[in-house]
Amino acid sequence: MNQDKIETIPKTMEKFFGCSGEMVKPSTDAVKAIVKKVRKGQLITLDQLREKLANSFGVQTACPASTAKALELLSKEDKPVSYWRVIKKKGELISKYPDGVEGHASLLQKEGFEIDFSRKTPVVLGFESKLA
Repeated sequence: MNQDKIETIPKTMEKFFGCSGEMVKPSTDAVKAIVKKVRKGQLITLDQLREKLANSFGVQTACPASTAKALELLSKEDKPVSYWRVIKKKGELISKYPDGVEGHASLLQKEGFEIDFSRKTPVVLGFESKLA
């Protein structure tokens, strides 16, 4: 994941992506550059992250699997960027981060976010007002 790759969206995947054209498979450095801009008290969704990546590369979309993998790799670095500020589009926590959703929740709670654990996948309460 050390190099960004621009690829044509396969015809068979156009419906999945909701567009045709090109997509970026981002490097960890490209993902890190955006995540570093999300300040304490703010959040960004995976969809917003992918949109920012696509815009920065001048393509229609960013590959969701490559973006998620880069984020997962960032979460395991010795001095990780604030990856925990990235959540799913409905405020859900991400299980692939270190220590699963419990670890994700703990890091968010240290920054003052409230987590609703009553759902199957915990969510950040009021996350909409905290989006960067």
